[in-house]
Amino acid sequence: MVSFNKVILLGNLTRDPELRHTPAGMAVCNFDLAVNRSFTAKGGERREEVCFITVVVWDKQAQSCVEFLSKGRQALVEGRLQQRSWDTPDGQKRSKYEVVAERVQFIGGRKDAAVSDEEPPLSTHALSGDRTGEEEVPF
Repeated sequence: MVSFNKVILLGNLTRDPELRHTPAGMAVCNFDLAVNRSFTAKGGERREEVCFITVVVWDKQAQSCVEFLSKGRQALVEGRLQQRSWDTPDGQKRSKYEVVAERVQFIGGRKDAAVSDEEPPLSTHALSGDRTGEEEVPF
């Protein structure tokens, strides 16, 4: 039986990327992406939904995300959906779906450049990575 796990998202960061390192020294970055969906409801009124998705990025691509991205910036993320499970300190089981990025494309200028909403994107910067995320995430 064939399976396919591919996610492509375009959205805005809700916070600055967080960079950490595994015990083995591998860089891992995570950030949350807000993805909007506009639609017309049955009554004819326009509605908008927002979905918040955690993105995990590995290795050199993680370091570049911290350098080039910041809260409010737009990014195009290609990757795969992954479920992560853990136990809380009080013994409750928790799980979360997140996207493990294979490629992150930065939309707009560098994070230190002031860009207004009316201006077109200044540049596009893309990175590809082949990290599969086998190492345990330290958060």
